[in-house]
Amino acid sequence: MPAVLPVLATRLSTAAATAFGSAYGELDPELRSATKPEFGHYQSNLALRLGNALRRPPREIAAGLVEALDVTDLCQPVEIAGPGFLNLTLLPSILAAAVNEPVTFTSRQQRVVVDYSQPNVAKQMHVGHLRSTVIGDALCNVLAFVGYDVIRQNHVGDWGTQYGMMIEQLLEEDLDPETLDLRGLQLLYERSRKHFDADGTFADKSRARVVLLQAGDPETRASWRRMVDVSLDDFDQVYALLGSQLTRDDVVGESAYNDDLPRIVDELTQAGLLTESDGALCAFLPGFTGRDGQPLPVIVRKSDGGFGYSATDLAAVRHRVATLHADRIVYVVDHRQALHFDQIFTLARAAGWLPPTTAAEHVGFGTVLGPDGKPFKTRAGGTVKLTTLLDEAVARADALLEGREGIDRQATAKAVGIGAVKYADLSSDRVNDYVFDFDRMVAMTGNTGPYLQYAHARLTRLLSKANEQGGEIKELKEPTEERLALLLTGFPDVVLQVAETLQPHRLCTYLYDVATALSAFYEHCPVLTSEGETRASRIALCTATRKVLHDGLGLLGMAAPDAM
Repeated sequence: MPAVLPVLATRLSTAAATAFGSAYGELDPELRSATKPEFGHYQSNLALRLGNALRRPPREIAAGLVEALDVTDLCQPVEIAGPGFLNLTLLPSILAAAVNEPVTFTSRQQRVVVDYSQPNVAKQMHVGHLRSTVIGDALCNVLAFVGYDVIRQNHVGDWGTQYGMMIEQLLEEDLDPETLDLRGLQLLYERSRKHFDADGTFADKSRARVVLLQAGDPETRASWRRMVDVSLDDFDQVYALLGSQLTRDDVVGESAYNDDLPRIVDELTQAGLLTESDGALCAFLPGFTGRDGQPLPVIVRKSDGGFGYSATDLAAVRHRVATLHADRIVYVVDHRQALHFDQIFTLARAAGWLPPTTAAEHVGFGTVLGPDGKPFKTRAGGTVKLTTLLDEAVARADALLEGREGIDRQATAKAVGIGAVKYADLSSDRVNDYVFDFDRMVAMTGNTGPYLQYAHARLTRLLSKANEQGGEIKELKEPTEERLALLLTGFPDVVLQVAETLQPHRLCTYLYDVATALSAFYEHCPVLTSEGETRASRIALCTATRKVLHDGLGLLGMAAPDAM
């Protein structure tokens, strides 16, 4: 299914260069899908922009473009509409051939490291981890699909003062760390936090315990290791429920960089990039100032000699470039960290750890809101556990499936419920906040995950009844089947756009358009009751549509049930 659009765009650019000079061949033809069937399949406003540049009537320019345009092998005669729009309609044979061709991408010989999810040890995953995990998984899927070598990295928070606090509290209470589950660890953290804030002696002991942890004290390390293992076991269960592809092998926590932090400081110092400020070693980078106009520091080593997360993030950047050989690094972290990553990337480039040839991108996202428009909380005002959220979504989906026969209700409820949550998260522009609304998420109509999953299931049932699938499209006679076929040819281009822009909502919008076009196709084009070549072509079109929906949902991290 080669993308027809890029071929037409190239032909239009060539026509502009031929008719008006090579400089005008650089203009983007801005080919877009036609807004109405009577305008053909694609439209371009190139003539209007050329007319403005050349100070000539756009329709005159359009006539010149049409005369120089060589698309007779692809399109019906090009029409000039309105003030100078070009309307292009693909030949039915070209449209059919484009759908018949399989989607293929070649290896890009580039490695992308994607950092996402990032839960903290000794704390249960909550709704705040949902977006990073869901968006990160989808982006990894897309990047791998189009040919990148993708390495997933789960930068788990497993180091720092809180573990000194918790281990010291553990010792004071004479608790065996082997008896604690993740809930017990979270309660232990809450008690140690209160103790730390209220008791200076305990706070000093906790800081000393951190030094022992960093130095590798066996007893301290054993307690810490137990906390990490319990937490990772719980995270694995959440990832399994969510259908995330993150594994234990992808976990590279903050602790992994501990031994490298002194070298980070030494190299930055030798490069003249650090300045002492109130006992701390900081980088003051050009262009970073606060609201008061004062320079904003990157604190690499704190005044007590400890290292903050800036040092760890710098070590991670260096590791991903020098050891993992990343050509592109992507951080899926909420938008509030934009300044932090801007500073980290800038400092890493100044230090030479992040060369100009390696892209570093912060994929920011908005907040999950409750119905009241405020950050999503429990009724008591606490943070919502992610498992509670997902279990409720599955229960809602199960209720939706009540009375339906011929399905594995438990498996389907999980696929629909989890898919509904993921799609609601991914379908809006990630930079925006969105309201978490179970009723809207699990609806079978509208731009929802269940609507797309049902479209796939309906196609599966139809093809099963037809007792055949595959084959080639030989003819496209009706406008609705042409519209559906045209959308299918756009799948590779949409996936490439997501890989480039890191905006998964573009794929969601595309799949919803496909499902909507499929519904119109059902209304106007009988499949099973058709005969001969018409029947065979429509079955082939249904097969191709099912594959696009299946592959597209898979890229979003969603299951595509065969029956609902």
